[in-house]
Amino acid sequence: MGTLQVSVAQAKAEFAALVARAEAGEDIVVTRNGKPVARLTALTERPVIYGDLSGLRVSDDLSLPDDVIDDFMGR
Repeated sequence: MGTLQVSVAQAKAEFAALVARAEAGEDIVVTRNGKPVARLTALTERPVIYGDLSGLRVSDDLSLPDDVIDDFMGR
């Protein structure tokens, strides 16, 4: 699907229809005076995938709160 450009006024008048089009995968750019100012696009819920950090060592002089380091290290 391509990108549709609509003015702020058009977006206001056709908001529900534009949201439906975005949900269907279309990318919609909202313009003001012909210049892009916002984008309407579908949200995708992707799981956060972290890399394998086993064996990673955190320096003793790292200046982060202990709870942040514990979370990072999985403690």
